[in-house]
Amino acid sequence: MAKKEEEIEINTEDDFVINEDDFKDLGDRYFEGIGRRKTAVARVRLYTKGDKDVIVNGVDYKEYFKTPELQLIVLEALEKMKSLNRFRVVITLKGGGIHSQAEAARHGTARALVVFNPDYRKRLRKANLLTRDSRMKERKKFGLKRARKAPQWSKR
Repeated sequence: MAKKEEEIEINTEDDFVINEDDFKDLGDRYFEGIGRRKTAVARVRLYTKGDKDVIVNGVDYKEYFKTPELQLIVLEALEKMKSLNRFRVVITLKGGGIHSQAEAARHGTARALVVFNPDYRKRLRKANLLTRDSRMKERKKFGLKRARKAPQWSKR
């Protein structure tokens, strides 16, 4: 019985191969995911048809995200699933700074990949790409100068 269990062992690194013929008849259909980080919101759509490129707010992602670091952040979920040249990715970004927009785009892409194939969830979760980073700026409180900074205290 132990020999049979050893034979059944599956390599989880390479079992994410998709038969692309199954998705030829989708037409203009897309898979959508919403990603957020701080105040940045990204709406990501994965199209199976069309040019296999990444478009952010109507321009190529390399024009929108100038630094290679930000470009890698945006493509991280696609590279993790080895599906960089499988989709046409259209991202709409609003709010936040450039870095949090890149992280929101990564989060939205990961969520859209899970909609495309639920088997991706385990691997993306392990890579910590499905977790929403909830850290945000704390609001200013009355009587204080900032969120926690109080005016200087004087004894007399």
